[in-house]
Parts: sequence; structure tokens; C-alpha cells
Amino acid sequence: MTARELGRRLSAHIWLKSIGSTVVISLFFVAYFTVLNHPVFAVYEMPFTVVDAWMPVVPFSVWIYFSLWVYICLPSALMNTRALLGAYLAGATVLSGVALFIFFYFPTAVPAWPMDWEQYPAMAFLKSSDASGNACPSLHVGFAVFSARWLQVMLKRLRFGPSWHVINWIWCLAIVLSTMTTRQHVFLDVVFGSALGYIVAALNLRFTSNETLPRTAVLQP
Repeated sequence: MTARELGRRLSAHIWLKSIGSTVVISLFFVAYFTVLNHPVFAVYEMPFTVVDAWMPVVPFSVWIYFSLWVYICLPSALMNTRALLGAYLAGATVLSGVALFIFFYFPTAVPAWPMDWEQYPAMAFLKSSDASGNACPSLHVGFAVFSARWLQVMLKRLRFGPSWHVINWIWCLAIVLSTMTTRQHVFLDVVFGSALGYIVAALNLRFTSNETLPRTAVLQP
């Protein structure tokens, strides 16, 4: 892909991408924190596993954790049709809806860790802004896997080299691990979050390949 073609894709429907993403993410956070802060049913504390005992606390990984909000925008940034943007948004909406349904009826929380988070300012901010609820499945992980799968397809479609595919999955894996190294989630949250993200992405891409979409928007996973 030439720099000119990449520039055309990044600038295509720029207002729809920027304003649309802002509106959708804002609405999601309203629903997310409403469910988080007003549980209707008893909250179940997720159990530790051996993996959680092995996983160290890595303070700088909080920045990798925050990078998800850039990462999830990359697939849509490479899209140049409203059909593809709509399909990606539809998949993200389904992912959010399923997770919020689970959070509402089966609320879970991460166990309290015996740590003084004030020693790590960035992590203290994370803990204060995102409480330990809405734990399983990890929606952070779900969105990372969902975005990775879509980005993989876009990179393949646009003939990016193998190194870009490797970077894509390394970034995804780093975000997934950061949910545990920041103690935002435990291993079981990550497992179920990964499964949710992958399943929704697979179904989403299958639907997007349907011939009812405009020919220029059709993807072949």
C-alpha cells in the first residue's frame, strides 16, 4: 500500500469516524458505569488461580492498558466505506451488549489486592476511575481481541507485510496481559473476555462477508 492510498483511507469519512467514535464510546461508558455503580444482584468475587499468583505487578503496563482506546480505533481508521464502518460498529455494539447483559445479571468483582496503590500514581488513577466491578468477562480483553481480529483482516486486505501482523498480535497480547499486571482483572476474566471477543468478531466478520453488502465493502476473512 502506498502512502497516498493510506492517507486516503485515513481521511475517508473522517468526521463520521471521529464524531461517531466519540459518541459511541461516550454512550458505552454511561451504560458501563451505570451497571457498575448500581448492581441489582449480589456481586460475586472472582477467584484467584495459579496464573494470578505468578503474574507480577508491572506499573508501567498501565500505559499499555490505556492504549486500548487507540488500538480499537485502528481498524475503522483503515476503512473507507460506510458499510464497513457500520459493520465494525455493529460488532462492537453486540460485544458491549452481551457483556453488559452479563454484568447486570451476573455481577462480578476482582478480589481486593493488598497493595498501596498510591505508590504508583498512574495505577492509583486507574483504580479510582475504574472500580473492580464488571470483572468477568473482561470487556477490556474482549475489545482487544475483537479489534485484533478485525485489524488482522484489514491488514491482509490492504496487503500490509507480515511484520505488521506480528505487531498487531503483540500489541493485542500486551493489552491482554496488562489487565492482569495492573491487577484490574484475574486470569478467568481474561479467558472469558478473550472467548467473547473472538466469538463476536468471528460472527461479525462472517456477516460482513455477506453478498448483501456493497461489493467494495465485502471482506474475505
